[in-house]
Amino acid sequence: MTAPATTLDRDLASRVERLLATGRRAVLGIAGAPGAGKSTLAAQVAAAYPDAAVVVPMDGFHLAQTELERLGLADRKGAPDTFDAAGFVALLRRLRDPHPDEVVYAPEYRRDLRNGVAGAIRVAPDVPLVVTEGNYLLLDTHGFAPVAGLLDEAWFVAPDDDLRLARLVARHEAFGKPADAAHAWAHGPDERNARLVEATAGRADVVVRPA
Repeated sequence: MTAPATTLDRDLASRVERLLATGRRAVLGIAGAPGAGKSTLAAQVAAAYPDAAVVVPMDGFHLAQTELERLGLADRKGAPDTFDAAGFVALLRRLRDPHPDEVVYAPEYRRDLRNGVAGAIRVAPDVPLVVTEGNYLLLDTHGFAPVAGLLDEAWFVAPDDDLRLARLVARHEAFGKPADAAHAWAHGPDERNARLVEATAGRADVVVRPA
């Protein structure tokens, strides 16, 4: 097993090591509001244990942009009902109980395409830790209720709100939104989703407060 990278907090590394010591596949969930740093923390876990962990984000289950437009939901993209929650739950169930000869392929969300890409993430049967990250892992509505019970451990990332919002605006700008539109989306739809997500923090095993 590869030693933890210095970028992963020692207490969190200890929690990962306990999951790896179970002798069976474990699923670690990392939840948090938009822009909280979930994907960064998931990447740190994967980098710390490159031979043991694969990251499978919830965002691969975004409904396609064309479907959102057909449903009239494009201006709410990122809200709970703009995901295929049932598909995500089904994937987690497959991942929790791996067949010894079966590779599982998971979708990946591509911001440049504004769509998920099927079969983009390979999870080999001998991978002992799956790290999944997303806004709604601890939500008990909109089809996400089964998710918490499929996680062996859940972390909730809760940075300073000003930092989170600044990071979110910068992300939207980096993917093509004009500055005004990026600010409006981060403080509008994203912030409404953030309030919903933050109410689920009490279901996590640990709250992570990055600097």
